[in-house]
Amino acid sequence: MGIKTALPTAELGLYSLVLSGALAYAGRGLLEASQDGAHRKAFRESVRPGWEYIGRKMDVADFEWVMWFTSFRNVIIFALSGHVLFAKLCTMVAPQLRSWMYAVYGALAVVGTMGPWYLLLLLGHCVGLYIVSLFGQPWLCLGVGLASLASFKLDPLISWQSGFVTGTFDLQEVLFHGGCGFTVLRCTSFALESCAHPDRRYSLADLLKYNFYLPFFFFGPIMTFDRFHAQVSQVEPVRPEGELWRIRAQAGLSVLAILAVDVFFHFFYILTIPSDLKFVNRLPDSALGRCALGPAPGQGLGSHIRTDLCAPTAAESESQPGQRLWKGGGAGLCSLKCVGLGPGLAYSNLVYDWVKAAVLFGVVNTVARLDHLDPPQPPKCITALYVFAETHFDRGINDWLCKYVYDYIGGEHSAVIPELGATIATFAITTLWLGPCDVVYLWSCLNCFGLNFELWVQKLAELEPLAQIETSLSEQMSRRVRAVFGAMNFWAIIMYNLVSLNSPEFSELVAQRLLLSGFPQTTLAILFVTYCGVQLVKERERTLALEEEQKQDKEKLE
Repeated sequence: MGIKTALPTAELGLYSLVLSGALAYAGRGLLEASQDGAHRKAFRESVRPGWEYIGRKMDVADFEWVMWFTSFRNVIIFALSGHVLFAKLCTMVAPQLRSWMYAVYGALAVVGTMGPWYLLLLLGHCVGLYIVSLFGQPWLCLGVGLASLASFKLDPLISWQSGFVTGTFDLQEVLFHGGCGFTVLRCTSFALESCAHPDRRYSLADLLKYNFYLPFFFFGPIMTFDRFHAQVSQVEPVRPEGELWRIRAQAGLSVLAILAVDVFFHFFYILTIPSDLKFVNRLPDSALGRCALGPAPGQGLGSHIRTDLCAPTAAESESQPGQRLWKGGGAGLCSLKCVGLGPGLAYSNLVYDWVKAAVLFGVVNTVARLDHLDPPQPPKCITALYVFAETHFDRGINDWLCKYVYDYIGGEHSAVIPELGATIATFAITTLWLGPCDVVYLWSCLNCFGLNFELWVQKLAELEPLAQIETSLSEQMSRRVRAVFGAMNFWAIIMYNLVSLNSPEFSELVAQRLLLSGFPQTTLAILFVTYCGVQLVKERERTLALEEEQKQDKEKLE
């Protein structure tokens, strides 16, 4: 059934009301959990004094975020501001040399940050893959590229190469792995594009200008070489109408997002709470059964926090005299509040990871657009994801994998066996990129299964009698049925990715509350709330599709 199928306005209004109430309810539960756990001994390392004028402690569990916007904030601003300034001057004076300016400034910034030996190490990998590209064999280029990437992920080579970095500082390991990993992917893209277009005769200088573009160097996003080279080679680039306004808007949104996350972490300790499994485990499943009313739809946005005894332990009584683990007595009230936490924590963890990626890529993309580039867009919001095929947190790496591996092997992604081979190859490379370990293996297997399972279900739905049953339904009813499956798929995406973004133990707790101890009330409530959200996402997609169709019709008439 078509994406343009509309639902009654009243029905969509009901979905919006239910979803808003559920989010508000889950937010209230997370706020109370954060307040009650703020003084626990297990929280001391990651919950520390924050902004004085807010007067609350702040969740600082994300090391990278704290470093980016505290210790290294001025360094990042200085480096990117210098890049923008020199790029503007070069564009005004000698626009034909701007790509060289990007490379020289980026190389100097790398030397200043990581030392000259680190630069020589990366140059060695660049030259090696350039030499391999001269043979014109794509399989050889990809194989050597993956071997080069493995050298930064596996001992003893990684230990030897990390010795090329001079000095020690907090973000050294993050910058080392980011710079090395993205360098290998960029060099591999260059080599594969050289094989695909032997008539263009790309040079080593083209590779160096591509690799040492500073805004993309350490953290991405990665642009494939063909796109970058075509855009940066324009002698007199012209901005589209309204581009400067969009750049200013993107910069403003990034600043607002950074401030919003900092304020959020003063009230919601969503990263610290899951790390304290004793706190999470305090409430047993039996309290769920003591709630006579049963959960309302809004109460479904969370259930992994166990509804244990509301009375504090002896240790907690000492640290928080006179306080209960959950404010407001009564077993029924306690269970209601606890039901709204687990999936709420799971969902909020993934939303935060998306916001983090959107902010990082938003800042970098703002600088890239000032340089007349069209970088990869930020990842699609996790709230709008109910299909595994659209799930990614880095659009640049996703584009790289699709172009050189997934689409190359899987073709149209309509046949079961080629799709299985394509997904296995893609997630094998992704595992190498993330760094082989048990958690990454589990994450890769789960997501590989999810991507294939979608195709299997699609093929099954095309067979009789299921296809005939759907044909007999109205378009609106078909959309509702598909949204039910979309809701279940949404939580599969959440659970499969929570394994790597948080921990397998926390994911196990959330799954237990969703499928076992919370069944059927909590399970059905959460699915209903998620169903409402999926319908609203589908309505947004329908609106965008109609707008795009109208735009195309207008262009044809002109």
